[in-house]
Amino acid sequence: MSQVTITLPDGSVRSVPTGTLVRGVAEEISPNLAKAALAGVVDGKLVDLTFPLDRDAAVRIVTDRSPEALGMFRHSTAHLLAAAVTNMFPGVQCGIGPATDEGFFYDFVVPRPFVPEDLEAIEAKMKEFVSQDLVYERQLWPRDEAKAFFEKRGEPLKVQLIDEKTEGQKDVSVYTIKDTDTFVDFCVGPHVPTTSKLKAFKLLTTSNAYWKGDAHNQPMQRVYGTAFNSEKDLKAHLTQIEEAKKRDHRKLGRELGLFTFHQWAPGATFWQEKGTTLYNTLADYMRGVLIPNGYVEVKTPLVYNKALWETSGHWAHYRQNMFLIESENEQMGMKAMNCPGHYLLYSSGAHSYRELPLRYHEQTPLHRNEASGVLSGLTRVRQFSQDDGHCFVSQDQIGDEVERMLGLVRRVYRDFGLEYIAKLSTRPTEFMGEIATWDSAEAQLKSALEKAEQPYEVNEGDGAFYGPKIDFDITDAIGRKWQCATIQLDYNAPERFDLKYTGADNAEHRPVVIHRAIFGSFERFIAILIEHYTGAFPLWLAPVQAAVLPIADRHLPYAAQVQAQLKQAGLRADLDERQEKIGYKIREAQLQKVPYMLVIGDREVETGAVSVRTRTGGDQGASSVDAFIASAREEIARKGQSPVTA
Repeated sequence: MSQVTITLPDGSVRSVPTGTLVRGVAEEISPNLAKAALAGVVDGKLVDLTFPLDRDAAVRIVTDRSPEALGMFRHSTAHLLAAAVTNMFPGVQCGIGPATDEGFFYDFVVPRPFVPEDLEAIEAKMKEFVSQDLVYERQLWPRDEAKAFFEKRGEPLKVQLIDEKTEGQKDVSVYTIKDTDTFVDFCVGPHVPTTSKLKAFKLLTTSNAYWKGDAHNQPMQRVYGTAFNSEKDLKAHLTQIEEAKKRDHRKLGRELGLFTFHQWAPGATFWQEKGTTLYNTLADYMRGVLIPNGYVEVKTPLVYNKALWETSGHWAHYRQNMFLIESENEQMGMKAMNCPGHYLLYSSGAHSYRELPLRYHEQTPLHRNEASGVLSGLTRVRQFSQDDGHCFVSQDQIGDEVERMLGLVRRVYRDFGLEYIAKLSTRPTEFMGEIATWDSAEAQLKSALEKAEQPYEVNEGDGAFYGPKIDFDITDAIGRKWQCATIQLDYNAPERFDLKYTGADNAEHRPVVIHRAIFGSFERFIAILIEHYTGAFPLWLAPVQAAVLPIADRHLPYAAQVQAQLKQAGLRADLDERQEKIGYKIREAQLQKVPYMLVIGDREVETGAVSVRTRTGGDQGASSVDAFIASAREEIARKGQSPVTA
């Protein structure tokens, strides 16, 4: 029998008979590894343990400690879910069931919606299958036979998938759990070897869905779940979910009087007084960061003739996501992003190399025609604004400009007490421009990251077709990651819009555009902040920074004087004039998460002082108004360094 040579991760080399399964390699290395093995990676491709080795290859055995394991657990658990559903509800049609960043889901065509009691029963059935240690088996079926099988089984959606995804193939891959009677699915895998490997999972919720996400297609029920390598990780995730419910910005936004929505304006936020104060505080803060750093604030139109969107490419590739208007037989589109308007602004005059970098900043509203089914609080809206910036630079200025931007990102996230990681995305397979230009741009981005001493990960091939980029993920108080800031190089737009500047050689040159945002959208960033702080904003952000609480009506004149003094000093202060007991007023202010409560009674009126309370620390003792103002200003100046407790 011929031999093949396998190279293991430690560099060691072994010869095994041609056709040896990946499982056999694990068995040859050690019995313990064979027991722990879930799959293999052969020449970089994730495969089942039953994959035969028919040529020389690099081989790595996947166990529950491998980075690939979690996705496999989740994908295999989605199949386990489908097996339970089809066994319990005969006649159900299966859609798709992928792993996700948070777990997995599976879509089904069912005669009635699932209820919570159904999920409990389905999960119990899944655990029964786990206890039976059923085998996941990959089989290759002739394409026509596979289509005929699923057609006869009453699963036309699977037939449609096979038609779409395997055109020109002789065979298709299917997976069974135990046998075709228990469960079979059209799937390329890979999967764990047996159901007994799946012990840490939980079904979470259901929702309405449509086949392929199109409301014109078959309505379906989507079951969401999550799975982990261990019960410990699962419990930690479920605890995080419960904590997230408490922090839900939709709930807190309503309770704190920040914003509301109305069915007549879906996906557009009604900012209440306190929410508007928070919004404006963030907007003014960003101006205070950017304008001293060389940005100029501009305002561009909200509606453009389709000619602009044709030039930018959005008419062909993004029109379905835009709000379209017809005026005097002209087709128009509401702007979904600021960049095309900034290109027109730039091209409205001649530019010299001496003007570069030229930095535009804009905060005007944007509109995107998101499907109603995906709208969600402030995190998915139709109307929003960004801390949007576009910098026009020469090729050799990229590194310095990006380094400057990295400093701004660091400063902003420090002020909010947010930790973050940077990810550099490099040239994709499909790209615009010359490889040498890309290489230069990527080298400058790497150099900027290193000069800024910014740790980063590299996402090979994940750049946009028009240029490499750096994305930033922030981590909130309960460990969730949110993609916010971005720095993107763009070589495509200057070509499309014929942007130019005159160089030192008196010749015309193309600038490079750098798109950058730090908050991202104000709406989404506010949602993140609400949940990060549980609505208990640090003093500098709090819509109401101090509540002045007179104990009785006779204390009102002095309390009003204190409020006026605080406002004169630039603090946001409310006066509670209601004829309520002081304990009630204090509790109300605490529920509204006001950082400071200034209680005023006879003693405070006599001494010209205030009795200071914090939202969680209780009575802090008496203070003069001037001393309180000085202390508050110092705390505001510290921003993200301030201790924040809910």
